Amino acid sequence: MMSDGMVIDGSWQLTIHITDLDITRTLRVTGDVHVGGVMLRLVEELEMAIDWSDHALWWPSRNMWLSRTRTTLDQYGVQADTHLEFTPMHKLLRVQLPDLQYLEMRVDFSVRVFTTVVQICKQYGIRHPEELSLLVPFDEKTIRKGGKKPENRQYTRQQSRASSTYTPGKSPGSASVGTPQVDGTGTISRYGTMSKSTEHLQYPTIDPLSYWNYRYPGVPYTATLWKTPNSARATSFNANGTLTPTSATSGDSSLVGGIDVSLAISLPPTQEALDARVCPRNYVEKARQNGGWLDSSVSLMEQGIRESDLLLFRYKFLVFYDLNPKYDAIRINQIYNQARWALLSEELDCTEEEMMMFAALQLQVHLQSNVPEPDFSPSGAKETDDIDAALNDLQMSLEGHSFGRRPGDITSIPELHDYLHFMKPKKYTLRSFKAYWFTFRDTHLSMYKSKETSDSTPLWNANLKGCEVVPDVNIAHKKYGIRVLLPAPGGMKEVWLRFENEQQYARWLSACKLASKGKTMADSSYDSEVSSILAFMSMQHPAPATVINPSNAEIQPELYVAPRFLKKFKSQQMNQRILEAHSNVSELSLYDAKMNYIRAWQALPEFGLSYFTVNFRGHKKEELIGIAFNRIVRMNINKGNALTTWRFNIMKAWNVNWEIKHVIINFEEGQDFVFYCTSADCKVIHEFIGGYIFCSMRSKESSQTLNEELFHKLTGGWS
Repeated sequence: MMSDGMVIDGSWQLTIHITDLDITRTLRVTGDVHVGGVMLRLVEELEMAIDWSDHALWWPSRNMWLSRTRTTLDQYGVQADTHLEFTPMHKLLRVQLPDLQYLEMRVDFSVRVFTTVVQICKQYGIRHPEELSLLVPFDEKTIRKGGKKPENRQYTRQQSRASSTYTPGKSPGSASVGTPQVDGTGTISRYGTMSKSTEHLQYPTIDPLSYWNYRYPGVPYTATLWKTPNSARATSFNANGTLTPTSATSGDSSLVGGIDVSLAISLPPTQEALDARVCPRNYVEKARQNGGWLDSSVSLMEQGIRESDLLLFRYKFLVFYDLNPKYDAIRINQIYNQARWALLSEELDCTEEEMMMFAALQLQVHLQSNVPEPDFSPSGAKETDDIDAALNDLQMSLEGHSFGRRPGDITSIPELHDYLHFMKPKKYTLRSFKAYWFTFRDTHLSMYKSKETSDSTPLWNANLKGCEVVPDVNIAHKKYGIRVLLPAPGGMKEVWLRFENEQQYARWLSACKLASKGKTMADSSYDSEVSSILAFMSMQHPAPATVINPSNAEIQPELYVAPRFLKKFKSQQMNQRILEAHSNVSELSLYDAKMNYIRAWQALPEFGLSYFTVNFRGHKKEELIGIAFNRIVRMNINKGNALTTWRFNIMKAWNVNWEIKHVIINFEEGQDFVFYCTSADCKVIHEFIGGYIFCSMRSKESSQTLNEELFHKLTGGWS
């Protein structure tokens, strides 16, 4: 005991700031006091009848939550000079959805980001949350010049409330989405009336009576047939946690079973959302965008995200499992919109014919969202029973339907053979295509001088397993070709093939794509692959006449076509081309139009590649890599051409040296590739690889319960 009566017991004064009350308290504690005991004493001293159950201790200087309540202060390293905050774990977060709508919601800032994403998806009835994540938005200056992850823009609650009001009864085509409001209970309210700055962003005006008479001849046009949000199908969670379809019958239809059904039909974006879009001009800028992905294994607060910050809610792993119209109306709509804005922002490259096709499908989606639909199904579409579908799949797999194979004959090996035009490009040498006799068996492509010499040794042959197949098509000029990039020491060897017509192109392209995955034409997916390619091309054919009279339609091309195509045509000419392309898809339903858009997006050569700039060990020059669902591609940083491809199925391990931020990938051939990522943190690349491997392990036979532990094991690294 000291002379002044103080007891030397090793205690000290701990300073804690209560953020809700903006007051500071001090507690005398010792190092063996656990965190839960500190919070209990603090609440007792405050003597306020308030529910403190959502509060926790936050350590600002260490940027960490003291979330383990049974851990002592000594174990955390808390000392006498430590200043803590007692703050709510649930805070407001401003989120932009893939369709560019803004939501403001209360989320838990103390749990892992992956858990936050799961909670958001559960709230809005979106299945398979493992495909999504949160992204810090980059401004144009950061994308153009490079730099670290930007600081989030702060939005005060007063600003967001002033920018929106709720107007009941508005149809999806008549108002834009304003910033949502959140009341004191955390209830989300959405939608705003069209402001003066966004009045010009209306979707095209089409005469509904003319379109109705075209779609449903002989059916009287009545107001009772209009399909409004009040009758829109929704999804909700039942007692066992699975999704079931529900229907809104009365009252406010924006929330049904706790799920916002209007997210299944997107409204025009606000001017703020359009102004915030960034169009990357090259592969380096595309790579910089991926530097904004948040770490799924760390909480929002620990990654510098604060209350009212803005984050982008996007599909990160582009492998969409089990898309089902019964349960995934919102999910399909958000995927469709992410594809749409990716194309309009020029994040993916496509041909002019493909762009017109995408614009036509988008127009059809808009028409089907706003034009009345009768109670019958005019297209004759019927839902297939799950058991029948499973039996059909089994029959297809047993019979092995494919070109060159007799139905029911499981002993024959499918084979393709025909005259094709072949060229092996070389630098500084002009070479033309020459006709040769080709055969395709298993995964092997062989070339002969003629059909008569096909029994001799081939002039050239290759195993296409692990290759890259890039379509090279121009329908307007009747050009049907593919570029096959074959793995080779030190790079990729490239050969070009040309075909006479679409049927020949579809069959050989499907065989090459399956062979690149190690599959043969005996696979049950071969026929469906051929059909999808032919359907994709049929939508790009020029139509003889437009279904909709151009004088009855007002279309803003900038909302349908990427900027680089707008420079080639005047506005009236572009409108005419969009309406001509629309004639090919005018019979599609809303769901079919969206799904065709998604499938066409997936068919683009650059689909699914997330880019990063890296420095390989031993190389000073910055290079480009792309990570897809099944491979890592080393690419030309200027043109995006594939130089080397490493598939995940030959990868033994991937590791990160967390001290020097080096990614190490080991392959079966004994090759080790080491690189440092210059456009993002190495954890982002580690998570992309692990996340895609996690997605590849999903199957209908396995449990549909999300295995969060396995996800973090594959993506979390040392954390």
